[in-house]
Amino acid sequence: MISVRPVQRRVAVALVFALFTLLPAFGQQEPACTVRITLLQVNDVYQFTPVEGGKRGGLARVSALRKKIMADSPHTLFLLAGDTISPSVESITYKGRQMIDAWNLSGLDFATFGNHEFDFGPEVLRERIGESKFKWLGANVVDKTSGQTFANTSEFIIREFEGVKIGFFGLTLPETKVTSRPGDDVDILDPCTTATRIVPQIRARGAQVVIALTHLSMQEDKQLARCSGVDLILGGHEHSLLESMAGHAPILKMTADAREMGRIDLNISKTTGQVQSIDWKVIEITDELPSDTQFVALERKYGSLLNELARRVGHTNVELEARSGVGRTRETNTGDFVADAFRNATLSDVAIMNGGSIRADDVLKPGDLTRRDVLSLLPFKNRVIKMELSGATLRAALEHGVARSAEDAEPGRFPQVSGMRYVFDATRKPGSRITSLTVNGRPLDDRKTYTLATTDYVAGGGDGYEMLKSGRLLIAPAQGQFDSDVLQKAISSVRAIAPKTDGRITRLDKPAGKKNDCAER
Repeated sequence: MISVRPVQRRVAVALVFALFTLLPAFGQQEPACTVRITLLQVNDVYQFTPVEGGKRGGLARVSALRKKIMADSPHTLFLLAGDTISPSVESITYKGRQMIDAWNLSGLDFATFGNHEFDFGPEVLRERIGESKFKWLGANVVDKTSGQTFANTSEFIIREFEGVKIGFFGLTLPETKVTSRPGDDVDILDPCTTATRIVPQIRARGAQVVIALTHLSMQEDKQLARCSGVDLILGGHEHSLLESMAGHAPILKMTADAREMGRIDLNISKTTGQVQSIDWKVIEITDELPSDTQFVALERKYGSLLNELARRVGHTNVELEARSGVGRTRETNTGDFVADAFRNATLSDVAIMNGGSIRADDVLKPGDLTRRDVLSLLPFKNRVIKMELSGATLRAALEHGVARSAEDAEPGRFPQVSGMRYVFDATRKPGSRITSLTVNGRPLDDRKTYTLATTDYVAGGGDGYEMLKSGRLLIAPAQGQFDSDVLQKAISSVRAIAPKTDGRITRLDKPAGKKNDCAER
């Protein structure tokens, strides 16, 4: 995987696409007449308003930019590689309706299902699909009762431009079955198995170029590229700017919340249908770009909620580390503070919260904290529960939490903790990575009973914490407080907060960072 700074990434991209254009499948001679097809890509967009204090993102800016690009390149398609219905502060109230309104205004063409599309259950997603003016794609998302794709979405779509046909299909993370709430009647099939069935059908319908719009991990995207023969993968999920190549397919991903938009220009021969060249660049979405005036009405529609979210609830004297990639790999001061709040509110021995529940994906600067800040940190409206469990079960939970903590994984299950300290080595085999574990200064006793504070999501087996289902509930979900309310009370109870890490989580291996990903794994 390559994750590079703006200046570096131009070099990396040039190398990737130099390889791409040399591949025999795409020809080597520039034809006399080509058609340019432009693809605009975003992924993991949870709010339509700008982020980072208004400096980055914002779908009104994206919409205006799309219109400008279409004036230059009329054969333009706008694509979303999953995750938009949830989670966000606004979606707590509107369950993603505000995002559908925004995408409809912005001229989105196709979207694939991300894992968070199912956070409110399958029926809510069906409602959002019914409100969408764009097409949803999910070839591997199946309704078990009918055997058809979920909500009868198309397995694939073919678009034709000046005689050139391009096929699109969508794929979703299979782990959505345990990380979200798709329900018992929804199955998510293996991406490669699905693609090897779908791609030949798309080509049989005359498509010269096949594009996968995916919400998968990079490792799964690379497997897809090698098993299916697709020509290009536009993906999401990691919240990192990534580019890689496997098989003969480039794989491209943006970060999150429309901080940037990818522009991919395919230059295709009208006579042979072969891609002669491909150009790609990242366009940063900043406050220097104009906004589409059509969004004024949308902002007015949701204005009362936006005003309520601006209400002050407290103050922080230090930066709060809430970036997704950080909270899913190591101890953070925000993770410590939230876990401490859970433990203190329930008077438990220890607390565990999955790092993926912290969703702000930003560093909150010192200063006043608003209701929006609190809900952006914990937007899922989970309940904080308390249970009794054995030390052995607690150890198993932590082993599960770090089981995917390799240098190329940012698992949402990663355990932020309170009341205990643990050391793990991600180079060891999963299930034997915890090398030291103490509770309140004493070694964990596998036979002793401890009390644990966590969310009803984790306690119910969310993120794969199945072992916690054996615990005995002392505070059930019906009696538990919302996690965001617990956090807000902890912030409001003092003049200012200033959390800092204290070494409660130690990682023995030292990740080398993202690697150039073109090699086989």
